[in-house]
Amino acid sequence: MFTGIIEHVGTVVAVKPGNDACVLDVDLGPLAEGTKLGDSIATGGACLTVSALAGGVASFDVSNETRRKTTIAGWTAGRRVNLERALKFGDRLGGHLVSGHIDGVGRLAERRREGDSERFTIILPDDGSVKVVEKGSIAIDGISLTTWDCRGARASIAVIPHTLANTTLIDLRPGHPVNLEQDLIGRWVETMMKK
Repeated sequence: MFTGIIEHVGTVVAVKPGNDACVLDVDLGPLAEGTKLGDSIATGGACLTVSALAGGVASFDVSNETRRKTTIAGWTAGRRVNLERALKFGDRLGGHLVSGHIDGVGRLAERRREGDSERFTIILPDDGSVKVVEKGSIAIDGISLTTWDCRGARASIAVIPHTLANTTLIDLRPGHPVNLEQDLIGRWVETMMKK
């Protein structure tokens, strides 16, 4: 479980063929200290398990299912990725409950300045796999954000300067794909209402 508060922006060192789909090597930077085999790290929003460590670089086995459901299939060496270690019981929950299980891939439709912040408009997946509500929570590439101006398959988020400077949102341009995870509590409410 994660909070969507990004601890560090790491860099993909390599993407190599593996036993299942691929092995992703990521430079964890300062997060490498204290990281051990088997730890879960949200990497671009996807919960991945550390399968090997070499200095500050962690390796993650990425399954075909994860590649199908996320943007990881398009990652190459040099890509910057948001990183967050798993939540410990007793830690502050600064964002919202994030599982690291991506619901679908969306796209950035528009990005524009609004005062000191920026407004990002996201196009949600066509298959309805990601649902949002006004002033609800969403994780975009692992970042806990609040939705507003939700209309059909579009939702906007306001990105404050700190979040922009300390996450990969600064790199996004219109048309870029993003990993989306809808609010975990909302997902359960939706499931229960269908029964």
